[in-house]
This record gives sequence, structure tokens and C-alpha cells, in this order.
Amino acid sequence: MNLKRLTIFFLIIIAYPVFAQKSSNIHSSLVFPLQEKHVHASSLVILPNNDILIVWFEGSGERTADDVRIMGSRLEKGKNQWGDPFLMADTPNIPDCNPVLFLNAQKQLFLVWIAVQANKWEQSILRYKISSNYQNPGPPIWEWQDNILLKPNDSFAIEVEKKLKELPELTAGWSGYAPKYDEMIIQSSKEPVKRSFGWMTRIKPLILENGKIILPLYSDGFNFSMMAISEDHGQSWRPSSPLVGRGPIQPAIVKKKNGDIIALLRDSGDEPPRVQKSESHDQGETWTVAQKTDIPNTASVELLVLKDGRWAFVGNDQTDGRYRLSLYISDNEGETWNNKYVLENDETLKKSYSYPCLIQSINGNLHISYSYHEEKAKKSIKYVVLNPNNF
Repeated sequence: MNLKRLTIFFLIIIAYPVFAQKSSNIHSSLVFPLQEKHVHASSLVILPNNDILIVWFEGSGERTADDVRIMGSRLEKGKNQWGDPFLMADTPNIPDCNPVLFLNAQKQLFLVWIAVQANKWEQSILRYKISSNYQNPGPPIWEWQDNILLKPNDSFAIEVEKKLKELPELTAGWSGYAPKYDEMIIQSSKEPVKRSFGWMTRIKPLILENGKIILPLYSDGFNFSMMAISEDHGQSWRPSSPLVGRGPIQPAIVKKKNGDIIALLRDSGDEPPRVQKSESHDQGETWTVAQKTDIPNTASVELLVLKDGRWAFVGNDQTDGRYRLSLYISDNEGETWNNKYVLENDETLKKSYSYPCLIQSINGNLHISYSYHEEKAKKSIKYVVLNPNNF
């Protein structure tokens, strides 16, 4: 480990006290044995019968490999071993990626994911399935499948230009004759086709008390985020205003006690890489321009309000890879993060842990899944259960 990395590591440790790991860890295992196929981007949901379903995508690669499909497994109540993997979704000859599982307020099970049309992230199409028959062994029985087609109107472009002008001017890296980053994004936002496609899932939605679903989305084409909103339990969808910034993607969202919604986002922008933050004061319809926080970040964010009111955040809290994955706890709705639990930390810097999912069961335990990639193309999804009462 070079001096720069070592300095950053010790600064993080000093800033965030690390609590005892053994006393909090209830369970830790791989969902399936390490394999050579690429497996990534898991999502968890706890069913009414206390079974747990998990999904991930699997194949020869990601967007460039057409054999990529959505796989799943079931952990039956009272068992410690996941069942054999089964197929959850497969668009023939098109890679399927970034699955998200959730239950709506009517206890219907949703699987939402992307079909990567033309093998380009920016051409991705949102797809979804619905099931009411999902508590028997094996995969759910799907009753409906369709695409989520969003049509942002001209106000999208107006909001993009307005919000980018709220940020400090960005001139680094551009020559006098080249168009600036902001100008290119503003121009692209005026094109109806570009703003209608390429919105991708990654993290679970926020479901409000009235059943309104706010599903986080992001675009690699625009390099920022947006929400898909449903007020009829997922039967129809519309876009929010864009969540604009320089590289705020893959939002994780929670509701504060005062009703505001907070998004923490992966940083895909300029240096230094930090978790970005945005706020909504109208139930996810509009968002403040995203700004960097002080938490280092390279690849992952996840966020959850715990039953006791504390907030939990999981992410890659580093500036140069995915070799560490940490859980942070906040007692003041994310204003500060007073404790840290290191889930993974590979000092060789060769392993990769990323794209976590974070949920809480009725008994209060935290359930976390994430991509677990070792050397020599050995990959799986790891599942961890923690007791937050020890934090």
C-alpha cells in the first residue's frame, strides 16, 4: 500500500470509530459457490412468510455479452443455506442487468431490471414483472410483464440547464475549441429520444405511507439521475424532474422525519470522488442540485432508515477501487456518521466488493448482499446478517 493510500485509510479510521465486528455478525456466506461467470448487482426482499428472495445478473460479461440474464435464489425461513439458483428473467439475445426486487403496498412482488438494447448502457430499456404468487419454493409465478416507458418533456431540459448553472463553472480538461461538458449535457437534454431512453435501475425504491413508489434511476448517457414515480402501486409510471449534477448516479433514497427525501449517490464525476447528496422537498418530484459530501466513494452507495430511527449507509469508502466495503451509522439523519463497520477490506487491493443491497427484517437484523469478486475470475454474491443493536 503506497503512502497516499495509507494516509487516506488512517484518516478514515480516525474520523469514524470502528465498532467491534464479531459481536455484530450473525451470519455470513456466499449465495452460491465461486464461479467464473460474471455475477453482479444483487437485490434482496423479505417476503411475508419470512422467506428471502435474492436476484443478480449473470453471464459472460455485462452489456457486451448477450447471454446475460437475471438469476435468483430463495432462502427459506429458518434455513441458513440458499436454494439452488433459478432463472428470473431473460430477454433473448439481449443482456439483462441491474435487477431490483421490492413489494408494493399491496404486497405484490416486483422485479425491475434493464434490457441493454444495442449493447449500450445509454440505450437500456426498463422492464418489470409482477407476481402475487411468490411464497412457494422456487421462483415466483409471474402474472404480468411489460416495459416501463418514460417520456420526460421539455421541462427536463429547462431543469438540466438551470441546475448545472447552480454549480461552480467547470473548465478543467477542455481546450478552447472543444465544447464544454455542461454544454454537451444541456444540448443532449433537449433531444426527446436521448432523454427517453437509457434510464437504469440499481437500488430499491422508497415506498411512502400512501403507497406512492419512488424508484431511483440513473443514466450513463447524461451521467446523472432521475426517479420513476408510480401513484397506482406500479401499474403506471411517470418521470420526476432530473436529479442534476456532475456525475451523481445510482441514487439511494430515504425519507426524513420532516417528510423531506434525501438521496445519496455514487460519484461518477470529477475529482475528488465523494458520495454526492441531493434533497427533495415535494415527495421526490424535484431535486436540489447534487453536491459532494465528505465520504470517499468510488463505486457503491446504499441507504436505509432503521426501525430505531438511525440511518445506515453502505458503500465503497475509498478513492481508488472496490477493495473495501463499509457500513456507516448515523444518529442524526445523515448529518454526521458516528460509527463504521468494515464489511470487507482486501489489503492486497486485488479483490472487489460492490453494489450492496441493504434491508432490515422485522426482528431488527440487517441483511446485506453484495458482489463478491476474488482473483482469477472467481465470483459470487455474498450475504451477511448483522445485529444493529451492537453498533
